Amino acid sequence: MFTGIVLGTGRVTAVSDETGHRSSRIMDVDLAEHADGLEVGHSVAVNGVCLTATRLNGTVCTFEMIQETVSTTALADLRPGDAVNIERSLRVGDRLEGHYVLGHVDGTGIIGDMEEAPSEVRVRVRVPPDLAAHTVRKGSIAVDGISLTITESSPDSVAFSLIPHTIQTTNFRHRRTGDRVNIETDILGKYALKENIPV
Repeated sequence: MFTGIVLGTGRVTAVSDETGHRSSRIMDVDLAEHADGLEVGHSVAVNGVCLTATRLNGTVCTFEMIQETVSTTALADLRPGDAVNIERSLRVGDRLEGHYVLGHVDGTGIIGDMEEAPSEVRVRVRVPPDLAAHTVRKGSIAVDGISLTITESSPDSVAFSLIPHTIQTTNFRHRRTGDRVNIETDILGKYALKENIPV
């Protein structure tokens, strides 16, 4: 369980595709100070995807991904040197400062417009209609693991604004139009839609 409050970024150091191995892809990430207290078996959200630490070498953590993770998320796009958002799993007693984020990415979106304003950057992401159906204006969404408030929702896109702190703390300082990002819609909205609960 996560909240979408990204601690900072790590850096991909190696990626390999495996054949005949239990995993489809293996990725090493230098977590730097975010590796403090991490142990093998712990969960880490990497660009919003809940992954298990399978090996540690100093601050470099190895993550193994099954085919479902590779095919559903944008982690397949990562290359050595790329910055990734890092969030450690929630502990009992921690503050819930974002929203409930499971790390189970629903799919991906494509960054459309990025408009700079004096105190924010307004971003629009194109998403598949089935994901857009789970979004509402003023609702929550996780984009690359970042808990964000939706400012506009349409049948094929969502919009949100980033404050300078979020840009500096996350990999959005490197993002450009056309980049693919991980999308996790609000779990509460999914249940409301499934049960036909009026919202």
